[in-house]
Amino acid sequence: MSDTLASLRHKIGGADKLESVVRTMKAMAASSIGQYEAAVRALADYERTVELGLGACFRQGVPVAVERAGRIDAGVIGAVVFGSDQGLVGQFNDVMAEFVVQTLGALPGKKKVWAVGERIYSRLADAGLPLAGQFAVPNSVTAITPLVGQILIESEAHRARGEYAHVYVFHNRPQSEALYEPVSQRLLPLDAQWQQGLAKLRWPTASLPEVMGGGEETLRALIREYLFISLFKACAESLASENASRLAAMQRAEKNIDALSADLSQTFYRLRQSSIDEELFDVIAGFNALSKGTVHIETVPPALLEELRTRGGFISGGDQ
Repeated sequence: MSDTLASLRHKIGGADKLESVVRTMKAMAASSIGQYEAAVRALADYERTVELGLGACFRQGVPVAVERAGRIDAGVIGAVVFGSDQGLVGQFNDVMAEFVVQTLGALPGKKKVWAVGERIYSRLADAGLPLAGQFAVPNSVTAITPLVGQILIESEAHRARGEYAHVYVFHNRPQSEALYEPVSQRLLPLDAQWQQGLAKLRWPTASLPEVMGGGEETLRALIREYLFISLFKACAESLASENASRLAAMQRAEKNIDALSADLSQTFYRLRQSSIDEELFDVIAGFNALSKGTVHIETVPPALLEELRTRGGFISGGDQ
């Protein structure tokens, strides 16, 4: 056999250590999923409040620059794509990159893409998409807010210079268990259909609100909050999907390690039994030889002598 007992012990020990690492990563991924999903749920009430405020502004007729529904002008399209910095996430980045390429390919005009994550950045670069920049993936819920702030400042600076006609966001949205789906949302410009939908929202009380002082400044502030919420939710959902994909990958790895450990253990015990059998055959052969003829005791290995004495064998004569 190519493997020895020592090498098999080493391999079994390595598999046990690897399984311990996988279990730790599973626990971390499961914990992270709960945190990011809780952040999305906590944001829901604030999102509802912002939408009600926007609806109040639109009902009062506060002017806002919008794009008519169904109108798509040719121009530079900016896209923010959320991916991952780390591996062990299965097809997470590949699915997103393919979805981005297909979606942007169906839109007219030039494209510029910001990638959130080193892995997705390389995937998009390999796909031939022009990249405008890269952001690091947040490692906690509290790190999402600074990232969203950077993205808003960057995108607003380009839009203020008239460089981008549209801004889209792409991310993976978690579904049941470890499943997720790639989705996209157009952030800017705001369209008339979106405005009309918010204007139809029912106010929760009988007393309708009134926007003071013309409301343009209030509307701009609410739109900034709407963009912040959209990006925050996209990032949190992407992180939840990433950890769900990592959890599924670790579960598959754990099954493979268990199967490998079982196979190594079976091989180890089989090889050990074979080694024991060979030793027993040698003992029996030696005992038979001693029983049939005269053998000088000096020629018998000490280990064999001890084995024979233990098993009740005897040697007659002082030098035989």
